[in-house]
Amino acid sequence: MNLNLPKITYRDLTVEEIKLQLSNIQQIIFEVTDACNLKCKYCTYGEFYDNYDHRENSMLPVEKAIRLLNYVADFWKSERNKSRLQQLNVGFYGGEPLMNMPFIETIVDYVQNKLYAPNRYFTFSLPTNGVLLDKCMDFLVKHQFFLLISLDGDADNDGYRVDHKGNGSFERVVHNIELLREKYPDYFRNHVNFNAVLHNKNSVESIYCFFKERYDKIPSIGVLSDNGIKPEMQQEFLETYRNTYESLHESAHCCEIEKDMFIKSGSYRSVIDFIYKYSGFVFKNYNDLLYEKDEIEKLPSCTCIPFSLRLFLTVNGKLLPCETIGQQQVIGRVTDDEVLIDFEEIVGKYNGYFKKITKQCALCANQYGCKQCLFNINDLETTCRCPLFMNEKEFEQYINTQMDFLKNHPEDYYRIMEEVIVG
Repeated sequence: MNLNLPKITYRDLTVEEIKLQLSNIQQIIFEVTDACNLKCKYCTYGEFYDNYDHRENSMLPVEKAIRLLNYVADFWKSERNKSRLQQLNVGFYGGEPLMNMPFIETIVDYVQNKLYAPNRYFTFSLPTNGVLLDKCMDFLVKHQFFLLISLDGDADNDGYRVDHKGNGSFERVVHNIELLREKYPDYFRNHVNFNAVLHNKNSVESIYCFFKERYDKIPSIGVLSDNGIKPEMQQEFLETYRNTYESLHESAHCCEIEKDMFIKSGSYRSVIDFIYKYSGFVFKNYNDLLYEKDEIEKLPSCTCIPFSLRLFLTVNGKLLPCETIGQQQVIGRVTDDEVLIDFEEIVGKYNGYFKKITKQCALCANQYGCKQCLFNINDLETTCRCPLFMNEKEFEQYINTQMDFLKNHPEDYYRIMEEVIVG
């Protein structure tokens, strides 16, 4: 299918590119502790997986976090800093981050009062299981944290979220959520969101109905990661796993739920991505708008350039591109004395991976719409087969699916353009 788009050629990553991204980074995330007061069966640091560092109930030293902040701040002074006024989000991750509140309090104070940060303003975010929320909410509200509370629906839906004695956490968490909503209703409305994990104890419909009816919120619904599964746990993982598209379309109220979920639904996300990448009317700068190109250069796959979105510091001092990939993908370290980032080494590592997949990318019919991060390919170190590769027939089916959705939902095209693409 010919969409009359410029030809894509693939290039290598450069040192200057990643230094530019670090100078304009949008988020720094600290794994403040690897301890957790729950033992959720499907946790990415739990029994299904083997691609993370051993959990030892450790706490990230404040000194290492401050050392990293100062290191990044030095890049803000360079001519690579293109921002007149840019938001930087400081995220706190775990384990359960609220188990290390002294760390969080110290870093918030440092960022707000002591860090050299020209042309920067700071926001704070934190995912939490909610068990300790009653003890920490005043501080979180005072500093306007964006909270993402993990809950899988009602008490039955939430059955995998248990403590270390096997006791359910639902009643405790819901009690704390109600306290927060009652004490700080405006904050709850504007700064609190929910994340649910889909599995064999719930469904998209049950999750949606619980949060909509109880809190008038639409949660994000995630699926279990299939990266780094222990071979001996493969069968149990498959029995626990559920697909969001299939679960949603099993519902008698599928259309109403999907429309209300909007960009949190897979169908809408897919068609939004299709419009954005294949319309031919999205321009990243004025040169793209004014001068047509017959050919464009890009990196293979959809892997983020290091530091383009975030930087994740683990409790063990490892630096990773983000918090969602295996902890073997190190791009630097923070020691007791210094920050160690070898830009040449990072470029060599990434270009080595890109070399493995470039031929597949060049043959893929969905080059413009690629969504595959290299670090979510299970056999990256060996055959490196892209699970999202599309031949021409598969691509035509993908295009038809998006076009059929737009034909069947003509009013949503305007909503997408006004609220997402333009707004």
